[in-house]
Amino acid sequence: QVQLVESGGGLVQAGGSLRLSCAASRRAFSSYAMGWFRQAPGKERDFVAGISWSGSSGTTYYADSVKGRFTISTDNAKNTVYLQMNSLKPEDTAVYYCAARFGYGYYYEATDFNSWGQGTQVTVSS
Repeated sequence: QVQLVESGGGLVQAGGSLRLSCAASRRAFSSYAMGWFRQAPGKERDFVAGISWSGSSGTTYYADSVKGRFTISTDNAKNTVYLQMNSLKPEDTAVYYCAARFGYGYYYEATDFNSWGQGTQVTVSS
């Protein structure tokens, strides 16, 4: 497994931006699929964005609700994955989690991942 630590959450007004970071304990990229999930109070943990590797090339994919507004990216030298969130809406309010699993596929379910960060709160005010 990989240890993951998120940072970058906070309070922002609707229309604003935040960038979340997820630092991995070791070099995980190119062998591990990475993902971002979010969980609002009383709701399930939902997929937000992911990155799948084929060799050194990563392919990003997104939930429809964030497509065009959020961007997942990695800095392999820093063992860090980012989630840039723009045009934030109140419905984006949730605890955001970084996740990892060994593999090269496209994974959309929380049960597909076996390494998780502690989560970081994102609150978007209207």
